[in-house]
Amino acid sequence: MLVVELNRGNNVLFWRTTAFSVWSKVSKPVLVRNIAITGVAYTSECFPCKPGTYAAKQGSSFCKLCPANSYSSKGETSCHPCDPDKYSEKGSSTCKVRPPCTDKDYFSTHTACDANGETQIMYKWAMPKICGEDLEGSVQLPASSMKTRCPPCNPGFFKTNNSTCEPCPYGWYSNGSDCTHCPAGTEPAVGFEYKWWNTLPTNMETTVLSGINFEYKGLTGWEVASDHIYTAVGASDNDFMILTLVVPGFRPPQSVMADTENKEVARITFVFETICSVNCELYFMVGMNSRTNTPVETWKGSKGKQSYTYIIEENATMSFTWAFQRTTLHETGRKYTNDVAKIYSINVTNVMDGVASYCRPCALEASDVGSSCTSCPAGYYIDRDSGTCHSCPPNTILKAHQPYGVQACVPCGPGTTSNKIHSLCYNNCTFSRITPSRTFNYNFSALASTVSLAGGPSFTSKGLKYFHHFTLSLCGNQGKKMSLCTNNVTDLRISEGESGFSKSIMAYVCQVVIIPSEVTGYKAGVSSQPVSLADRLVGVSTDMTLDGITSPAELFHPETSGIPDVIFFFRSNDVTQSCSSGRSTTIRVRCNPLKAAPGSLSLPSTCSDGTCDGCNFHFLWESVSACPLCSAADYHTFLSSCVAGIQKTTYVWREPKICSGGISLPEQRVTICKTIDFWLKMGISAGTCTAILLTVLTCYFWKKNQKLEYKYSKLVMNATLKDCDLPAADSCAIMEGEDAEDDLIFTSKKTLFGKIKSFTSKRTPDGFDSVPLKTSSGGPDMDL
Repeated sequence: MLVVELNRGNNVLFWRTTAFSVWSKVSKPVLVRNIAITGVAYTSECFPCKPGTYAAKQGSSFCKLCPANSYSSKGETSCHPCDPDKYSEKGSSTCKVRPPCTDKDYFSTHTACDANGETQIMYKWAMPKICGEDLEGSVQLPASSMKTRCPPCNPGFFKTNNSTCEPCPYGWYSNGSDCTHCPAGTEPAVGFEYKWWNTLPTNMETTVLSGINFEYKGLTGWEVASDHIYTAVGASDNDFMILTLVVPGFRPPQSVMADTENKEVARITFVFETICSVNCELYFMVGMNSRTNTPVETWKGSKGKQSYTYIIEENATMSFTWAFQRTTLHETGRKYTNDVAKIYSINVTNVMDGVASYCRPCALEASDVGSSCTSCPAGYYIDRDSGTCHSCPPNTILKAHQPYGVQACVPCGPGTTSNKIHSLCYNNCTFSRITPSRTFNYNFSALASTVSLAGGPSFTSKGLKYFHHFTLSLCGNQGKKMSLCTNNVTDLRISEGESGFSKSIMAYVCQVVIIPSEVTGYKAGVSSQPVSLADRLVGVSTDMTLDGITSPAELFHPETSGIPDVIFFFRSNDVTQSCSSGRSTTIRVRCNPLKAAPGSLSLPSTCSDGTCDGCNFHFLWESVSACPLCSAADYHTFLSSCVAGIQKTTYVWREPKICSGGISLPEQRVTICKTIDFWLKMGISAGTCTAILLTVLTCYFWKKNQKLEYKYSKLVMNATLKDCDLPAADSCAIMEGEDAEDDLIFTSKKTLFGKIKSFTSKRTPDGFDSVPLKTSSGGPDMDL
């Protein structure tokens, strides 16, 4: 109910709707049940009370509703009770005949543990009771079952003497029986874990909300059943069965608080199941600091036993609400009471003033006592044997608080590195790709700024237009997410200083729904439903698949530059009913020399909203800044001919130029060179000198040859003398004009010319020279 204070004078009240639903694109009607204005100076006439209402006094300002099991006609001053065999709901104009009771009109519940630690199943009529148990064919309320042993207390609690469950004090832990003090070197892992349901926990409450007039009926919506809690029978099948858990705050570990990027303060995990024969719905809603609950996830129809986890990112008083509706049809009665929702367990971590089911090892302080412990610094793991802290290896991250062993350090994906505290992996807007021929280096710094992109317009069933608007930050800032998406619906009518209550999301990639100003009537458009599509960077690669995420090449037009696309792979922490593994996002960064930085973003042509299945989103970013850095392999070298003793070296980019930044094109280089005339002159001079040398050598050897012929002729003449004749006395003497060196042919050391002489003389088979000489006796010649 909304109450507005009116001022004196004329007041104009109007109601405006956007015809936009949170859960579907189909607009739902807005029903205004009653408008009452008080304090008016006069009225022109009095109106009789409508059926089902009454006014006890004349001139009353409003009519009251008749209570249940009563009725009234038009203009009544009181309500009339129904006959015993009939019943009516609140505000009824007639009474209905009570039907015979069936098994849909009662439900079972567990009694609280008695002093002996026993419980039993009892059956109760569903309220309000509209059936008659004494009618023909009516079933009777079943008898209570035999008493059985109570289930154990929930972890962190212990059983008292009167069989009630009480929490263990801080520093102690329990598995549901007795409390045990945490041993030295450990700390209690505080939280709430509910898996045994004998009574409803003190920080939980349940009620029933009418699905017609949205009034609380003061009934019990959920009943305990030993190992689970389930939805009870409501007044009508379209009622909302409400279960709420309130947590006063959280106690995050020191290492988590030191990590400004990992905003997980705590998490809630619950295991549930729905059994439905019609269109039932189970809602999970979260409220903060007594604010209205916001729907987080919904499940429709029957769902098998499964688990769901919600990440808590703010340390505040939180309320978690489960609402189950058997059918959305506005029908009264109980036809589908067998349609139920069951919750088997609820686990909330890091709860302030929580209890512990176990104690975890922690890093020992450097003290002699050894009984106190503290958290390891961020990025350190605990050695189980010694209890000491050790830093994770480079390029690894820790995914859990107080992890044990080096195996808790998870390697970063390709193209990424870890931050100083090993809490996340990031990319500094650079990338390298190695091929057999060369290495391609990339620098995406020009693409580091946050950019936005809007998908094609969508329309509601009434023809109202809205857009899906995306904000992307490719690299972030050292792992810090830069994209901001905000819900400004609550900010449009309040002052700027109070706008801090609006919901915002920081991510690598996020999405909001934009309703244009011409639809809302405000000067600014409405931004609602912020959703994170990329919370962490998985890796950077030129492969189309990484860690189960695929970026199909056929979603975009093929690249023509010959340079493979560099793909950034992201994951989101949000797990939804349709996206059991969470959402994923890929950004293809493509080299396009025709598009100056920052380039252009585009969505797949076949999926105008960036996704074809609602879970995997894909973007294409084309820019010249996505080309590899220029290197020496990207330009040609041209060497000109030698002109006037000067030669020029010119450098020209290869076409098409598919690189950006990197090295600059070298300046033209000029060098001194020798022309063809110079080398011709050098050749002629060298040839002339060679010819003169050859002429001199020819003359020299000709002269030597003449001397050899002369000596040879003298030897022949001496050989023709008679045997009895003695040679002249001067036959062995050196003739005038002869060179003494010419006859020294048997010296041990031969000159160059001596060697030539020896080759011209006659040689014996044993290699010695043979010279015919006369014997002293005048006998035959002998060869010596």
